[in-house]
This record gives sequence, C-alpha cells and structure tokens, in this order.
Amino acid sequence: MQHIDTIDFTATVTFLVGENGSGKSTIIEAIAIAAGFNAEGGTKNYNFSTQDTTSSLSEYITLIRGASREPSGYFLRAESFYTAVKYAESGPHPLLFDGKRMHEESHGEAFLSIVKDFKPGLFIFDEPESALSSQRQLALMLLMRKLVAQGSQFIIATHSPILLSYPKSILYELSVAGVRKIAYEDCDHVTFTRDFLSSPSRFLEHLFKL
Repeated sequence: MQHIDTIDFTATVTFLVGENGSGKSTIIEAIAIAAGFNAEGGTKNYNFSTQDTTSSLSEYITLIRGASREPSGYFLRAESFYTAVKYAESGPHPLLFDGKRMHEESHGEAFLSIVKDFKPGLFIFDEPESALSSQRQLALMLLMRKLVAQGSQFIIATHSPILLSYPKSILYELSVAGVRKIAYEDCDHVTFTRDFLSSPSRFLEHLFKL
C-alpha cells in the first residue's frame, strides 16, 4: 500500500479487489473511519468497541469530498457484523430492520433486512458476500440499484464475481505493485472462477495430482 497515492471514488459503485493480504480491508476500514463511521461497523451513530485492532491508516489519508454530505450510510464489516447487530438491539428501544430483530434471522437475511431499510447515503462494505448465497448476492445488487437511483454511493471490497458485475461500476485491483483500474473481464476473481467452472475436474485433477 506504500505505492498508493490517490484513488478516485467518484463512481456510484466502486470495488476493491485483490488477494487476501493485499490491503483491501485495511483501506476500506480507513475510508470508513475517515468518513465518520464506527471502526467495527454500523452507522455513524454506533459507538462500541470490542477490541482495538484498527489500523492507523485512517490518520494518514484525506478524503476529498463534495460540498454536500451524505444524509445516511452504513459500514459493513463481515467479521464484526454480529457485534454491530447486538449493539443495535441493545437498550430499551432496540432497532428493528424490515420490522424484525436481526437475531431472529440468518446472517445473510439479517444483512439484507438492514439494506432494505437504508436511506440514501454512503455505504462501505467489506466482503458482503461472506453471508450471502449467489441468489442473495443478486438480491443485494437489486437493493443497491434502488439506492444508487436515489443518489447513494457504494465502496465495496469483495472477491465475488457476481457483485463485481454491477453495471457501470469501477474496479480497482490492489497488489504489491500498488493499485490499478481494471476491467471486469481482466479481474483474477472473474477469470479464475470462469476457468474453474468450465472444467472443475481438470482443476481438481491437477490440484490433487490424480
């Protein structure tokens, strides 16, 4: 990440891709904190902390923003989503999403219920696909499309070829060489998945040396 100078997030939907350890989650976390979100996820009104594992990167980045400020938003961290939901449901007046308590639903359904209740704003997601089936990822894209039409912006770190196909989105690939804009067709997550699905047996024979 020492090679990264500027990343343009002016698109309505921007994806960060790369291998594990490439820095996607660190950058996503830093952007969220700099934008005013709780480090472990939730809205800007969430105020909880379970353990201090936050990177100091947020102290060294500058967000250049337009004159208007987003009226709403949400920062999703897959690893701490349960804790964020527990925080939202604590107190005498627990928050309900889609008319339900989140712990009454599965992880994926709980997340989609939250998205259904979103008002237009800035949404920063770190690997949202971790709790979503392929069909539910398509459902998320439909909800994103509705929010984008209302003026929302999304910044998402993901490995999902499905989510990465969102129309007119911008993809940035992170690697040891820095960051570069890439086309969907050139994304490793896309090409590898396509090649594997075209011949799973060939890949497994090579992997297991059958």
